[in-house]
Amino acid sequence: MNTNYRFTFGPWNISTGADPFGPPIRPELSVAQKLREYKKLGFDGIQLHDDDVVPADWSPEQTRRGVAEFKKMLDDEGLFAEFIAPRLWEDPRTADGAYTANSESDRRYALDRSRRAIDIANMLGTRDIVLWLAREGTYIREAKDPVVAVQRILDAVNALLAYDPTIRLLGEMKPNEPMDQAYLPTPAHFLALCYRTADPSRCGVLIESAHSILAGLDPSDDMAYALWHGKLWSVHLNDQNGLKYDQDKSFGSVDLRRAFNTVWVLERAGYSGCVGLDVKSMRTTRPEHQTKHLANSRAIFLRLVEVARRLDVQTVERCRAERDYEALEMYVLDCLMGRV
Repeated sequence: MNTNYRFTFGPWNISTGADPFGPPIRPELSVAQKLREYKKLGFDGIQLHDDDVVPADWSPEQTRRGVAEFKKMLDDEGLFAEFIAPRLWEDPRTADGAYTANSESDRRYALDRSRRAIDIANMLGTRDIVLWLAREGTYIREAKDPVVAVQRILDAVNALLAYDPTIRLLGEMKPNEPMDQAYLPTPAHFLALCYRTADPSRCGVLIESAHSILAGLDPSDDMAYALWHGKLWSVHLNDQNGLKYDQDKSFGSVDLRRAFNTVWVLERAGYSGCVGLDVKSMRTTRPEHQTKHLANSRAIFLRLVEVARRLDVQTVERCRAERDYEALEMYVLDCLMGRV
């Protein structure tokens, strides 16, 4: 396949370097300043939370005006909005979860905010809504009824599908953090839920490399499974140094072979969605270098595309037929080391 990939990232990927154990060390850039960096870095579109566009507490009229202004900024920079994701994990009303909160009023707030995110998406010209179910889980097992909780997630998805018959919903699953245990911890869990929705054709997944690794899985296998279902509609590529917190390291920076297999899967399947790079710069990074992690991740992806396209299919198939996986492994390693 010779896919022409489109690259995206979110404004949160140019950050101040703050973490739970330390304050910001780089100055915050305005959204307008960040937008001006996209094309310079070779990116085509932007990923957005609802409140990246306009504050969550604005009135409908303020929202319409604010989104129109934001859309003009995108158009002026030659960018498109890949998706909108309602940020349902930072408001005090979602401390106990959003769609699965025990409080009915809190669940109602989460749905209302999600519907507003759909309105914003329509105004920006995208039909994709990403649901990161960040707090849909528990810190202790007894806090919620898990059977009821899964049904509430399904009910919320159906309510959003009914609200707008043109949108697509992409579940972005993560096994932990910020919740200790998530109800739908992997993409396969959400895929199973997709087929119980009112319209399975409009439900799919966004898979993040780090989230698969945190579940003890290989991102390429997760993506291949979703591709087999025809439901891999976006990716967040990054890297992860083991089963720790979500590190969002530059793509391929920890395990180049794992990154290669991710690219190889996307190439072989003719993946046509956006390549989102959800990566963080190191805390030690100086302000003048704070976009290098994005440029580096894109460059590594494209170089691995070149490797994947240079692979000799006949060599791979011969090794498979002869069950000579030692030779196959060495062939792949030689390709990665530039010896083939």
